[in-house]
Amino acid sequence: MNFRVRTKEEPEINLIPFIDVLLVILIFLMLTTTYSKYTEMQLKLPVADVDAQRDRAREVLVSVSADGQYSVNKLGVNGRSVTDLARALQTAAQAGPESVLIIQADASARHQAVISVMEAARRAGLTQITFATLSSPEPGGTP
Repeated sequence: MNFRVRTKEEPEINLIPFIDVLLVILIFLMLTTTYSKYTEMQLKLPVADVDAQRDRAREVLVSVSADGQYSVNKLGVNGRSVTDLARALQTAAQAGPESVLIIQADASARHQAVISVMEAARRAGLTQITFATLSSPEPGGTP
């Protein structure tokens, strides 16, 4: 007979083998991972003839000179009032409300002259308005 009192051992979890396995997995993943950085997708876009696609009948070109003179489709407008300009826009808009108004203003033209063109377009029922600009040869540069 064994009369000795047995001490009950506390169960313990040994973390050292667990940490060793995790470090091996980490080293494996670090060595097999490629560190390529995809900053943008490389696309080769199709080329099209832009002039052939433009619907010139829908375009109404309004030019504003530096001194505030207006011309619609390269024809001078008599007077500088919004009413005169709206009348000229209605005459030039062959496609009606679907016409696209292109405002081509001089860089030193007054802001009010451009706003007058936009108001005349509203009165003529033209809602599609865009502005013509020159692209600069280099970023941040002037043409």
